Amino acid sequence: MQDWLNMSAADLGRGIGSGEINPLELTRTYLDAIDAHPQRDRIYARVTHDRALAEAKAAAERADAGQRRSLLDGVPISWKDLFDSAGVGTESGSDLLLNRIPDQDALVLRNATAMGTVCLGKTHMSELAFSGLGLNPVKETPPCINDAEVVPGGSSSGAAASVAFGLAACGIGSDTGGSVRIPSAWNDLVGLKTTSGRVSLEGVVPLCLKFDTVGPLARTVEDAALFLGVIEGTSGSDLRGVNLKGRRFADLQTVAHQDLDDPVRDAHASALERLRLAGAEVIPLEVPALEDAMALSGVLFTTEAYGLWKDVIEASPDLMFPAILERFRSGDAFSGADYVAAWAKLEQIRMVWDQATSGFDAVLCPTSPILPPNMHRLLTDEDYYVRANLMALRNTRIGNLMGLCGLSLPTGTPSCGLQVLGQPDCEEALLRVGAAIEQVLA
Repeated sequence: MQDWLNMSAADLGRGIGSGEINPLELTRTYLDAIDAHPQRDRIYARVTHDRALAEAKAAAERADAGQRRSLLDGVPISWKDLFDSAGVGTESGSDLLLNRIPDQDALVLRNATAMGTVCLGKTHMSELAFSGLGLNPVKETPPCINDAEVVPGGSSSGAAASVAFGLAACGIGSDTGGSVRIPSAWNDLVGLKTTSGRVSLEGVVPLCLKFDTVGPLARTVEDAALFLGVIEGTSGSDLRGVNLKGRRFADLQTVAHQDLDDPVRDAHASALERLRLAGAEVIPLEVPALEDAMALSGVLFTTEAYGLWKDVIEASPDLMFPAILERFRSGDAFSGADYVAAWAKLEQIRMVWDQATSGFDAVLCPTSPILPPNMHRLLTDEDYYVRANLMALRNTRIGNLMGLCGLSLPTGTPSCGLQVLGQPDCEEALLRVGAAIEQVLA
């Protein structure tokens, strides 16, 4: 029974389907593990015992009657604390939203519940989702699976920790500049960033609506594919028969290979060599225009974030972690004309990117150029914090700026992920590529 906590969500679902696993017993096992875990309150903001047990009981009855709604019917999962949940606090990691209790579930949570998944509770996150580090002195900073002294990555920090520590079969998070992929990389998980606009944001506390996306943090690519399905109310992608022979990948050089930590550089080189040995072609690629896109990040992200949150923030700025407050306020430095011009320039660069990458099955680079930074130093060294936050998100931000879907996959080296970027709205193709890569890197 204890093995259930380390099984993939798909295998748990198959066990329920075969009658070997009872959803109610499975959920009780997860709830007991959560309540007994010494890091529980650093990972979960709220545990929804009653809801979880009621949903698990219903899933068990459906399984007995042969009326399961999906492969994941009865599988327990966690939700980042920016997805509205009816009657349960949703505070987006900020005291600005203290005691905010929505009337109904976010649409993605309603979809997943309709497909039979069990809601274990809400996980901690970076304040208002505006940091890739996962550091949150206002609420809680979840642990990293590989080192107790470092941050876990953010902003879906608790989502990653819930899966990595065996306290959820999957965590549903959000990604605006890397917030699914960074914590997935640093906790040796699979993270899926969906294309902006593909998955509903109804009932999701926003950061930057033009960049916000919803996606799973999971143990396997198969799980990521299945959970993309359930949050959309579908069965998910078909990953059968995947392989790397004849696949053509671009190893992105521009920006993405600058200032890599040594373990990250070595892990990336090892991963690419294994892909080549498996029959894939890997070709270095420069896209000089990408440098110009990266330079637009400040105006694009901070202007929208501050525009959405200015009134709330300035009513009670003392409630915020100063580093996050400063990052929001930096958006006040740009005019409406600056913002419009930046978007016009970005759209032109996206066309250049599309042309440069059209002949490849995917674009590869390290998920994060750095290893997880030291938690204590982040709190005491302002310059270290600023550099670490910008560096953590640098490579993942490429996917958001170019409007792509993306995966982070474990390389086998702790806290070093391989980022796999696909074309916009091509998640199914990306997941098939990711499943083939996973077979090799595993």
